[in-house]
Amino acid sequence: MPPQRFALPSEVPGLAARRIAADILDGVLHKRRTLDEQLDGTAAHPGLKSLSDRDRALMRRLVATILRRLGTLGHVLSRLLDRGIPTDAPRAQSALLIGAAQILWMDVPDHAAVDLSVRLVQSDRRAAKYAGLVNAVLRRCAREGQPLIDEVKSRNLDVAPWLLARWSAHYGATTASAIAHAIGQEPSFDITVKSDPSQWATRLHGETLPTGSVRTVLQGSVTMLPGFSEGQWWVQDAAAALPARLFGDVANKNIVDLCAAPGGKTAQLAHGGARVTAVDRSPARMARLRDNLARLSLDAACAVSEGSEWLAQNRGDGFDGILIDAPCTSTGTIRRHPDIGWLRQESDIAPLAATQRRLLQGAVAALKIGGMLVYCTCSLEPEEGEQAIADLLKSETALQRVPIEASEVAGLSEIITADGDLRTLPSHLAHPDPRLAGLDGFYATRLVRRN
Repeated sequence: MPPQRFALPSEVPGLAARRIAADILDGVLHKRRTLDEQLDGTAAHPGLKSLSDRDRALMRRLVATILRRLGTLGHVLSRLLDRGIPTDAPRAQSALLIGAAQILWMDVPDHAAVDLSVRLVQSDRRAAKYAGLVNAVLRRCAREGQPLIDEVKSRNLDVAPWLLARWSAHYGATTASAIAHAIGQEPSFDITVKSDPSQWATRLHGETLPTGSVRTVLQGSVTMLPGFSEGQWWVQDAAAALPARLFGDVANKNIVDLCAAPGGKTAQLAHGGARVTAVDRSPARMARLRDNLARLSLDAACAVSEGSEWLAQNRGDGFDGILIDAPCTSTGTIRRHPDIGWLRQESDIAPLAATQRRLLQGAVAALKIGGMLVYCTCSLEPEEGEQAIADLLKSETALQRVPIEASEVAGLSEIITADGDLRTLPSHLAHPDPRLAGLDGFYATRLVRRN
């Protein structure tokens, strides 16, 4: 049931953005709805249409900051509240989180952060009685909050405990802590360009990464940036741009891109001259892929279907290449999608791993002799990467791993495993400016069918 609100004689500047931020936070934390579904598409928050570009950007940053710092925020507020965060009024909880996040991490005057959070609870019938509490706690937060943050900096409170335990077991405690630190930073904006990355780095006030992607910290609407409407580039994390390149020269090759939407890898393959068939089970996501290809003036055949079913129906003489960007827990993308760290559960891994096995087995059957399979996931969990491929190679003796050389990934040897696979971590690609550091966590391997 939506929160009941008092009618206000006129909207206070910035209050609408914070009200929508509170609604979206409630969607993530209490209704387990993803940010993507609340921000885009048919199920998006209806109030977004009325926000200015500036307020929309503020709202997104508010929500992202809170989700990135949720554990630390919980610690700070618990120390400032005698009886804990009110549980009978979600809007009071959201107002405290929104106010504290602005005071502690955002360039918002403390008095404005406090005032707008108080107005936020005053406009909700269930939360209005907590207006005095919100005011007092946030004023204390402005005075006492930073020392409370400092006392828990080493505890990695902003990562779900089950994730931190898994990363520590697999990567070691030091690397796990580095990952936790990296995903707490606001990420840069990465693009893949059709040509001349150095020129686009200059135009977009960014820099060219060793891998060829362009990275910038520009803010604002993507569609208004130079080159977007002309179809000169597309948004794609630098790590996500690597798997498609593992095919090498794709000119005139028949390649299937499974689970293809929103289409960054499809665009790479099509731009390289491949005859691409993009397959995705979601009609809405496939519509977005088609729109992206049209903007980029690139061609690909498109099919709305579940990947393994489509492969079973379209084996023919086999494909030259199959790219599987498999559905996964997406824990490698938490720095860009901070809701994932709080929505995912460890029990999600097994059913997703089963889906990945079906896709892999279907791809092996559809691959021609001499054909190449590139498998990738944006997960940090070994069951969805290294272990999945180890199991596949045991059962499919016709497959052979083709090790990835550091020279293929701009000499970044740290992202190549001992087996010759790709493994990027959010803590990779260090930079003096933390805004320009980091990668999404990806696993990728390259296999060839020999007989």
